Amino acid sequence: MFDAVGPRTAMKSQTDTSASGTQLDWPEPLSPDAPLPHRKVIRSWLIPLSQRVTWRAIWLLALDYTLWLGLLAGVVLADAVWLKALCGLAAGFVIGRLFIIGHDACHQSLTPHRRLNKWLGRIAFLPSLTAYSLWDMGHNVVHHGFTNLKGVDFVWAPLTQAEYAALPPARRALERLYRSGWGPGVYYMVEIWWKKMMFPSPAQSGGTHRAIFTRDCLLVSGFGLLWATGITAAALATGQSVALMLVCGLVLPLLFWFHMVGFVIYGHHTHVRVKWHDERGAWQRAQPFVSTTVHLTFPLRIGALVHHIMEHTAHHVDMSIPLYRLKDAQKALEHLLPERIIVQPFSWRWYFDTARACKLYDFSRQCWTDFRGRATGPALLPAA
Repeated sequence: MFDAVGPRTAMKSQTDTSASGTQLDWPEPLSPDAPLPHRKVIRSWLIPLSQRVTWRAIWLLALDYTLWLGLLAGVVLADAVWLKALCGLAAGFVIGRLFIIGHDACHQSLTPHRRLNKWLGRIAFLPSLTAYSLWDMGHNVVHHGFTNLKGVDFVWAPLTQAEYAALPPARRALERLYRSGWGPGVYYMVEIWWKKMMFPSPAQSGGTHRAIFTRDCLLVSGFGLLWATGITAAALATGQSVALMLVCGLVLPLLFWFHMVGFVIYGHHTHVRVKWHDERGAWQRAQPFVSTTVHLTFPLRIGALVHHIMEHTAHHVDMSIPLYRLKDAQKALEHLLPERIIVQPFSWRWYFDTARACKLYDFSRQCWTDFRGRATGPALLPAA
């Protein structure tokens, strides 16, 4: 039976064992045409997978920091410029891994200890120059609280054709770049990091200013200065070009990181089947924690290399599930809610097809359109 958090629906129970050895007891899969249970009911199925382990979190953080520092050492010690650049790009990828650990800590899903999570999150966020408290407000409160609700959730929020037409030419060109398939990194760097994570104006921080915002911005700025100083000192000590070392040891890692996170977030919430809403009642009825996320699947265990952050539906259903249990949680949801979750095998062809299709959004028909307003995705309502 379901819990008493809503209609009690009789369902057969079955037992399974997760990849981590956790015993799971859940109901039979829900019929695709049955009403979707309340979020609390769905989360109750995943309770065994929300257990957090402190030693595992610290080990992951230490491992990724070791990899990052080792790759920066490679930038200093490598002789060939191409190898220095390769180490710098790989360091950017590891920054992404560290960020995902910090993201978990910010959700209080990394360890069972709230204060420890705050410290581990700030430490993990340092190489990505992410202010912990600002990310907490923008991501946890706004994005997760109001996913794909136009006017509240700002992450990859699509413009309407009228909004796009009203933009000045330079801003329209920027919007075309952002949604070209080549611009997610530029989008994240400008619209998220620069505007909202680095000493944001009151307008960019939702009219809220707290002293902790400034302290966290100063913390990451100081870390960035220390990073640049360390690279410069290493270049001088080894008789190498300071400019080359800064490019390979600082600029390339950050640029790779911006493109990586922009691509990941775009892939999480952009798909012709993903709907946006501009009316809160309709948004609530759409159960947005399931209908607004995409599970991108990759070959060769690439998902494990990014700490399973692409198992994103499970994360939106229950933010308390740690990254090392997301794979099991996603598998459970897709088994229990067949045909409800968007599962998309990744390919570059699909990615650029999506970028061509998902330019603007028509809220009257609830579908994606191109820049001319022509529907490119399945419309749920006829044109007004």
